[in-house]
Amino acid sequence: MTASLFAAEEGVGSKAIVLLHGFGGCHDVWREVISALTPPTHTLAYDLPGHGMSLDFPAAGPARVAAKAVLADLSERRLKRVHLVGHSMGGVVAALMALAEPEKIASLTLLAPGGLGPEINGALLRRYAEAADRSEIRSCLAVMSGPSALPLEHTVDTLWEMRKRSGQLEKLVEIAAAMTVDDRQGVIPHDRLDGLNMPVMVAWGTNDAVLPFTQADDLPAHFHVHHVLEAGHMLPEEAPDLVAEIIRRNTNRRARPHRQKFAAAAS
Repeated sequence: MTASLFAAEEGVGSKAIVLLHGFGGCHDVWREVISALTPPTHTLAYDLPGHGMSLDFPAAGPARVAAKAVLADLSERRLKRVHLVGHSMGGVVAALMALAEPEKIASLTLLAPGGLGPEINGALLRRYAEAADRSEIRSCLAVMSGPSALPLEHTVDTLWEMRKRSGQLEKLVEIAAAMTVDDRQGVIPHDRLDGLNMPVMVAWGTNDAVLPFTQADDLPAHFHVHHVLEAGHMLPEEAPDLVAEIIRRNTNRRARPHRQKFAAAAS
């Protein structure tokens, strides 16, 4: 509903699950995950600013712009609380949303999220940004996936169609360059994450070639961390049934009690 921001909305129900894709993707990469979320669930799968149908969103690129845009769109839709799921770049956006307006986030599920450590495979992401035909897109997805996973052809076709739009490749190259300066990414301080009280689940493939799964080490104690053995970076496409189960489990967990500050407790 927000100008130039697209979301594919499906299903009905009391739980609204918001899905944010990774860099270079679009809402359609969640197709298999949404199908696995049974019984039918109310889902909103966004095209992040600078991607797909949200290509022309103003100032698209930085995660903070995307976070503000999605929060504004949810407000326009009058959704007071949602279950938030973010993959890779979408994970950074989701975390920033939860930090900015935690009262709106019922649970937070992060799949191989960016922003938890400085290491990033900048060369691979820049190559992926420049991929302009099916063969190169497929090759990049194969490198980013686990050793036993084959890129889904409908995903390859969807991403190729997306990149054919005028200005899309140039925008992806611009975003990739900005987020991999000196082959490092920005990091959200862990002490800020410790203040999140909603249920938080982090899932990471142990064969991730984009972001090392060890970035899930030393997260706040109340975060649940799930290592997906032999999976790569592309969890929504590689393991949609498992991802759907992780989302279901996290949306059914209770928030931890708010901790009193020492001064308040002592008064």
